[in-house]
Amino acid sequence: MRRQPKYNFFKNSSYALKGLVDIIKTETSFKIELALLPFIVIAIFLLDVSNIEKILLFISYFFILIAEAINSAIERVVDLVTIEHHEMAGRAKDVGSTIVFLAIVQAIFIWLYIIFTTITIT
Repeated sequence: MRRQPKYNFFKNSSYALKGLVDIIKTETSFKIELALLPFIVIAIFLLDVSNIEKILLFISYFFILIAEAINSAIERVVDLVTIEHHEMAGRAKDVGSTIVFLAIVQAIFIWLYIIFTTITIT
């Protein structure tokens, strides 16, 4: 069993913010995706769709950021474990990239579906 300190909301939140700052500083993909966020939010508000659809659009984009964070965590753990090329390390990193890819694909499908059904209805 792991020895772990008692849960502390503020301390755990500080760890999360520390991780967020680190990803923003070190991960180019995350920086690009985060820089697009204001434009995505503006586009969502400008689209003439229901509030539920707006929420779906936002969540689908936000999931890309979550996937990118998961990918970064996988890459860092793999790099910590081995600096040498190892097939399993490469496969783990590939799975992390797949998570991001799938998040992007699902966001594209959701955005296209909502936009095209809105255009054809009006």
